[in-house]
Parts: sequence; C-alpha cells; structure tokens
Amino acid sequence: MLADTLRNWFIYAGRDLPWRHTRDPYRILVSEVMLQQTQVERVVPKYHAFLAQFPDLAALAAAPTSAIITAWQGLGYNRRALYLQKTAQTVLAAYGGVFPADVALLRTLPGLGPYTAGAIACFAYEQDVAFMDVNIRRVAVRLWSDPLAAIPTDAVLLDTIHQHIPTGQGWAFNQAIMELGATICTAKTPQCPRCPVRVACADYAGRRTADEHLLPLPVRSLKKVAEKPAPRFVGSNRYFRGRIIDALRAVPANAGLSQSALYEAVIAYGEPITDATFVTIVTKLAVDGLVVLTADGIRLPN
Repeated sequence: MLADTLRNWFIYAGRDLPWRHTRDPYRILVSEVMLQQTQVERVVPKYHAFLAQFPDLAALAAAPTSAIITAWQGLGYNRRALYLQKTAQTVLAAYGGVFPADVALLRTLPGLGPYTAGAIACFAYEQDVAFMDVNIRRVAVRLWSDPLAAIPTDAVLLDTIHQHIPTGQGWAFNQAIMELGATICTAKTPQCPRCPVRVACADYAGRRTADEHLLPLPVRSLKKVAEKPAPRFVGSNRYFRGRIIDALRAVPANAGLSQSALYEAVIAYGEPITDATFVTIVTKLAVDGLVVLTADGIRLPN
C-alpha cells in the first residue's frame, strides 16, 4: 500500500525537525508561518529563538509589535509577523486561548489560508485533512495524474490526496508526502531512483515508457506545477520594504528616524531609490501596519 510505503520511508528518512516533536497548535502555527517561502535551514534557529522570546499565545499577543517585527528579522515578508500576532490575539479573545480544531474556523483567523489551516488541523490535532503546499502539490501531480493530460485542478488533487490518507494516519501521511517533495521529488532534479513510491508513480511510468520507445519525455512543464521563476529581488519594492524595516530595527525600541535619515540608511545598503518611490513604499508600509508615521519621523509600531 502506497501510504504504508511512504510512512515506513519517512520513519527512517525524514529530517529531525523541531516542529515534528510537538502537537501544540501555537508552535505548529509559528513553524508554518515561518516556513512560507523560507528555507528550512534558515527557519530552525529562528523558530527556537522566536519561541524563547514568545513562548506562548499570551506572550505573543501582549508583546510590543516592534519586538515581534525585530524578532522576525531574516525571515522576510514582515507582514507575516503581524498576522501571527493578530492570530494570537484573536484566539485569546474569541476562543479563550484554545485554537479551534475545525479547518473552517481556523481559516477565519487572520492571515490563515487553506494550507496553514489544514496544517494546524493535521499536525496539531492529527486530523485526516488534505491540504497542499508546493511540495505536496508537485508530488500529487506526478504520482496520480496522467503525464499526457492536463494538470488536474487543485480541487481534484485535494480530493485525490484525501482518498489516499489512511484513517487515523493523516499526520504521518502528510509529513511523509511533504518530505518526499522537499528532498526527493524536487522541482528541477527529481531523484526517481531513490523514490520509495516510484513503482506507483504515473509520471515515472511515463518517463520509462518514453525512454523505452525513444520518444520525447511526456513531462509537463514544471512551471505549471506552481514552480515559477523567482522575480528579481534586489532593487524591487519588496527589497526596499525589507531594508526600511531593517533600518528601523537598528534603532532603540520606541525610537524612530526622520524621513531623511531613514532614506540615507536605506540607500546605504547600496541600491539607489528615488525619493518618490521611497515615500510610496513607506506610505504602503504604514497602511500595512508595519511602520508608524509621526510628526518626528518614522518608527516601528509599539
């Protein structure tokens, strides 16, 4: 059975990651939010440091927002830190500090999409829930869809995944399929000979058939499986948003910088930016709640 093969492989091949040793929904949430578009190797030390500073929901909810943004340094996408605090505050206010187990209720929490809600329901409450990140989606497409046909919709893929989850084994199944996508069934160089479920893989069968008949590989473009080329980062608005936040992190808590001083601190990173673009980005950061505009200048929120 495919699920048994995956589970047995995961037992001896799965990475020893700290969030796999807990069923605390708060710690699961922290790990999942950190892991969004950030490599595991970078997340592990940040995860430990963040939890040391904010060990539970109450600590995170009550902390100065500036402290959370500062602790988030190195993870990027600083709005995720704001959503994390807002989620903590919402769970305390609306649910007495206990995370709901229902996926639909989890999705009502600030910043929680279908993947994160499903991950909490599965990894914290061990529910047999199907959900997809880029790794799970890639494995599902390759395993269970015809390589000569159109890529199934996400709804179809989710239904297929759910059908393969053995009753009571959602945690192990989802961890295993995610691990497979992250370490073996990778986007550009899948290591099919090492794959524990290659004999059941539709994509692998298609590759073998093509090789045997000297045909072009019937493999669809991986760009259609949510693997898109990363846009240029240095010099982008996202780059300057990060540099502005970094500059404000460097000043004492509750202090700020004048607009001109902040501008000089940002261009000191080595990338040019016009005054107009700088003002536009700062204004958008204020709208997003990541900075506060005062009569004296710009600072992180309290």
